[in-house]
Amino acid sequence: MLIKWSPLANQKDMALLNYTTKIDPDKTASEISKCLSLHGASAVMTEYDPVEGQVTALSFKVKMGDREIAFRLPSDWKPVLKVLEQQWLQRKIGGPRPDKFQAVRVSWRIIKDWVEAQMALVETQMVTTAQVFLPYAVMRDGKTLSETVAANPQMLLGDGK
Repeated sequence: MLIKWSPLANQKDMALLNYTTKIDPDKTASEISKCLSLHGASAVMTEYDPVEGQVTALSFKVKMGDREIAFRLPSDWKPVLKVLEQQWLQRKIGGPRPDKFQAVRVSWRIIKDWVEAQMALVETQMVTTAQVFLPYAVMRDGKTLSETVAANPQMLLGDGK
């Protein structure tokens, strides 16, 4: 009997990555900064929400040829909270009802894991640091490349010919 495997087969039963973390977002941002600096970032800046004082993004520079390219890696905790609440209601995760603060912690831990995985690709020379973070490259207008493309998808496709 042949068993068909699907990467999404058990996804419905899985809890969100890092949902139990208690690690402060500032500590996680520091860990990400260290990882970036070890992989070619010449400067890393932590951005904070001016009202609530929580970490909202990391901006950094990476040398690409004879230029330095700026990148901005944001964290959006709102969709994370939606997933956590849904999983809590479905009893996929236990504990107290997830709140904004847990969602912020989880979102930053997920980003840290993603950055570390990307840096493994860089270490094997499969890609460069600049290639990995290209969607987060800061354009002249201050928006990231991914924000620019999202606002104007035709930018990638041209006239489609």
